[in-house]
Amino acid sequence: MPYSQLLVPERRWRRPGRRWRFWRAVYRNALVIWREFRKPILVFAVAVFAGGWLYGELWVRAGYERLPYIDLPYTMLALMIFETPTDLPPQPQLVLFWYAMPLVAAYVAGRGVFDIVRLFFNPNARRNAWEEAVASTYRHHVIVLGVGHLGLRVIRALAQMGVDVVAIDWEMDNDKLAELKRLGVPVVGGDGRLPATLETAGVRHAEALAVCTSNDYMNLEVTMRARDLNPAIRIVVRMWEDRFAAQIRQFMNVEAVLSATDLAAPSFAAAALGIEITQTMRVNGIDYSMIRLSVARGSFMDGATVGQLQKVHEMDIVLHSDGGEVTVHPPHDRQLQAGDTVVIFAQHRKIMDVVARNQPRPVRGTG
Repeated sequence: MPYSQLLVPERRWRRPGRRWRFWRAVYRNALVIWREFRKPILVFAVAVFAGGWLYGELWVRAGYERLPYIDLPYTMLALMIFETPTDLPPQPQLVLFWYAMPLVAAYVAGRGVFDIVRLFFNPNARRNAWEEAVASTYRHHVIVLGVGHLGLRVIRALAQMGVDVVAIDWEMDNDKLAELKRLGVPVVGGDGRLPATLETAGVRHAEALAVCTSNDYMNLEVTMRARDLNPAIRIVVRMWEDRFAAQIRQFMNVEAVLSATDLAAPSFAAAALGIEITQTMRVNGIDYSMIRLSVARGSFMDGATVGQLQKVHEMDIVLHSDGGEVTVHPPHDRQLQAGDTVVIFAQHRKIMDVVARNQPRPVRGTG
């Protein structure tokens, strides 16, 4: 049976190696921690380093011997945990540090140090919040909305090519969640029609959006929301009702509207005829298709050369096989015989004409 394969320019997306994926995950985890807890981190850093420097200057002005600069951050840390690096000085400006540092430590701990440690070493403890935070760090990625049968296959294909993917779905079973985790795809749980959900998935920074749910009305609403949030994003929409397809493509600047009926019909028809035909593609308003078939005995192709067929019938024979050798772009003087396999690319109407005319000629009796 025919299948399709997406080709991505190498300069645009490169399939990353295992080491690169690991360090990229470490970077994103660190970025999530910084975004979620930057305020207590900044307070802690200022207290330890700037506070330590100020304490050292005040210490000298009080008439004491200068403390080594390398010891000043440790002094602040010691004061935070109620350690006494020296005897309590009598100067009030220095005593202030002895009482202020424990308060700073209490603030930092209360605002998230323990959450930082828990999330860093056990992200599964708050899986949804963590993955949504990771998704917010993505740039130039693809969002797949609807992790059903179709959506999961799209995610697999994109992940295999090394494309960054963020998934959106309301709820999923454990098997799908486990596979997405294995693929390294963060999941944003929620209603994809809500701007907040799309924002969490990074729609403003995404390269493309694939809407794969089986609800046409939901797909339409999601398309409208996404186009409003990011006018430049590429959108591919799955549609069951053909009457929606032209309207969405025309009025919402959607890259492609794929109807389940349109996708399935060529495969069913081709299987009934014993041939294989790809999904039609449209270029400048003209439909093109590629087909693989076997040359029927006595048909218009039996005995004709590749050059004759391509010139007279306006088609391109891109592959030929006589049962043994397979030739890509066969020479024009190659003669086709009954039973040969050919792959033809042409306008869809020409393809249909080829299928109709590739019928075996009845053999008349000799008696």
